[in-house]
Amino acid sequence: MIRHARPGDHAAIRIINEAAFGRPDEADLVERLRADGDAMFELVEEDEGQIVGHILYSRLWADSVSLYAALAPMAVLPDRQRDGVGKRLLTASIETAKDFGACAIIVLGHPEYYPKFGFTADAAAKVKSPFSGGPAFMALALEDGALEAPLLIAYPDAFGAAS
Repeated sequence: MIRHARPGDHAAIRIINEAAFGRPDEADLVERLRADGDAMFELVEEDEGQIVGHILYSRLWADSVSLYAALAPMAVLPDRQRDGVGKRLLTASIETAKDFGACAIIVLGHPEYYPKFGFTADAAAKVKSPFSGGPAFMALALEDGALEAPLLIAYPDAFGAAS
């Protein structure tokens, strides 16, 4: 079952991120985004009372009035990877981002994985950020024209990136 994360899920979310990435960096990022008030929303997949996957979106600051979202991180328990948890989280989160009013989503992720959901480096070609460029920097427009004009975005401080 996919649902919004609750405060009682935070310890399990930390464990999932540490296990999925093999280090504490992404779990620390999640906690900093929450502490700074920069988390837009978080979803989890719960299976038989256990949290098995997590995805977080944060707001990006842009030189426009539209809302842009950063997808980072997404994590699935290692023993549940490749059984559809990530796919379900990503699909549900794209719809949730639309509900939150985001006009586009930006991700720095695996170039073989995210295009399955419509993300492309071409869509991010006019987006300038500390992470822009290369095949891993991808975007997905949720509204027509959201990524057609040049766009400068800034990430929340928790990402440790200067614009």
